[in-house]
Amino acid sequence: MEIFLLSLCFPFLLFPVLSPTEAFYLPGSYPHPYGDGDFLSVKVNSLTSIDTEIPFGYYTLPFCKPINGVQNSRENLGELLMGDRIESSPYRFKSYVNETDVFLCSIGPLSKEEAKIMKLRIDQFYQVNLILDNLPAIRYTEKGGVRVRWVGFPLGLNYNNVYYIFNHLKFKVLVHNHGDDDHNDRYNKVTKRVVVGFEVSPCSYRHEIKGVGNLEMYQKFPSGINCDGLSLAMVVKAGEPIVFSYEVSFEDSNIKWFSRWDGYLKMDGSRIHWFSILNSLMVVAFLAAIVLVIFLRTIRRDLAQFEETDKDVQAEISEEISSWKLVAGDIFRPPPNTDLLCILVGDGVQMLGMAFVVVLLAAFGVISPASHGALLTGMLFSYLILGFVAGYVSVKLWRTVNGGDSKNWASVSWRAACFFPGLAFLVLVSMNSLLWESESTGAIPFYLFVFILLLWLFVSVPLTLVGGYVGLKSNTIEYPVRISHISREIPPPKYPSWLVVIGAGTLPFGTLFIELYFIMSSLWLGQVYYVFGFLLMVMILLVIVCAEVALVLTYMHLCVEDWRWWWQSFFSSGSVAIYILIYCVNYLIFDLQSLSGPVSAALYLGYSLLMVVAVLLATGSVGFLSSFWFVYFLFSSVKLD
Repeated sequence: MEIFLLSLCFPFLLFPVLSPTEAFYLPGSYPHPYGDGDFLSVKVNSLTSIDTEIPFGYYTLPFCKPINGVQNSRENLGELLMGDRIESSPYRFKSYVNETDVFLCSIGPLSKEEAKIMKLRIDQFYQVNLILDNLPAIRYTEKGGVRVRWVGFPLGLNYNNVYYIFNHLKFKVLVHNHGDDDHNDRYNKVTKRVVVGFEVSPCSYRHEIKGVGNLEMYQKFPSGINCDGLSLAMVVKAGEPIVFSYEVSFEDSNIKWFSRWDGYLKMDGSRIHWFSILNSLMVVAFLAAIVLVIFLRTIRRDLAQFEETDKDVQAEISEEISSWKLVAGDIFRPPPNTDLLCILVGDGVQMLGMAFVVVLLAAFGVISPASHGALLTGMLFSYLILGFVAGYVSVKLWRTVNGGDSKNWASVSWRAACFFPGLAFLVLVSMNSLLWESESTGAIPFYLFVFILLLWLFVSVPLTLVGGYVGLKSNTIEYPVRISHISREIPPPKYPSWLVVIGAGTLPFGTLFIELYFIMSSLWLGQVYYVFGFLLMVMILLVIVCAEVALVLTYMHLCVEDWRWWWQSFFSSGSVAIYILIYCVNYLIFDLQSLSGPVSAALYLGYSLLMVVAVLLATGSVGFLSSFWFVYFLFSSVKLD
């Protein structure tokens, strides 16, 4: 579900562009100072894998459980949609107290079924995700002399068909003196520290069962544990117990509390991102030059026609302009499937509006990485509320196309409220049926499904109807020319119009294909992506390019006396979705080769298809509205014979 919601808006997400100061805290996240000896509790999240993209609960495997039982953390709507299941764990530390050789528990002997499932999860490269003070545990490895950062750690390793589990964890907690941030307790002078980093190094260690004896949780092993991260010792085998242990060390750090996420969100490959922006700017400049020429020639023709001072100029351009001038009586003739076009444009504007809302929230720090699920929650509620915009645009456009007709406006609003949510519902039900069968935590619980449906029914639908009513009562757009009673015959085209429309999508795709790779890697390969500043610029350039492409193609169609510009303008910019779909298939074949099983492939293709439809609606609405404005301006600013 996380992939689905993020993929819907991947071209539009942003990061907080305001630089944090010592007096600024992200909403929903505040420092939690700990005194020496205070307990710090570690939480566990769902097990995840880039090999299957199907999360499972931590305690679906035989792990140690807390003495007081497993407690579920309070999760917001976004966390539930992401498939997060945050629960308590037996790992606990005393603030600023180093501990070694701590016994956690002994599990087993493993049954055949438990050993089989654990081996399967190791083969599928499942990662264990721990959380301390809202910070996920990170692991560092050396690769080619470069220090690589990973979130979480692998469950185990399959070496020569022998399965080993990482049963001993070495924790390092980075802390910062809270007094350095001007928040020291000035009255009792108690030194308190805040957690600014959480690192883990797993290793496989075989404990002597006799040495465990009657040890209780958190007691110290009588003999020291010397565990190297490169050593493999604890074999997963049916009938054998597994002993879990850990050690923890605290280290002072110069990292301030408000900068503790920098290590997770460090930007890599900035030159590549800048190259993407430069490439997009060149495309925008090229198309802008074409648009400028079109407008200059139109103005030049008007001056020559009214002043009649330059007969040579008038003769030079008369052949070009007479063609689009001849379709004046058909230029605003209603297209086929008018209702569907109005609904698609309205839903596209709603999708685009949701993107800008998320942009503003992220830009001012309302949405932060410290608030798990806040991004998805904001996206969902902004989409529901902006149903008003979808209803208004759909009905107003529908009345304009139909000459001010007021009948069936409620039907148009209702269908605008149902079109994309209905498609999303079908996809989600299909995907969740697969996840429910797999007993994955990524499946949306039934009660949450009902809750989302109720939100849509009692929030989005009424707002869409209200927006439609406002659009009904607003003034219709009066066409600058009359529609003739008999449609003009369209000359046979020299080349198929659909070929031009599909080819037009290459330009918008060229503005985002470089950034698309990083986004897909973040969604499907578990890599951290938070350079949304570049993504903001790509989004703005994408909108500009879509508008320019649609405008140029509309002008080209009018010049060959083809007045059927309505659907052409929508699909000329929306055809970028075709290339994104092709890219998704290519990414599945060449970059997700490790993706295992038909269920994982079906999840990927289902969510990708829904993402493509969302992009089609957003970019198509941009192309249509820009073409509508261009045609209206063109035929309003000239004198027709």
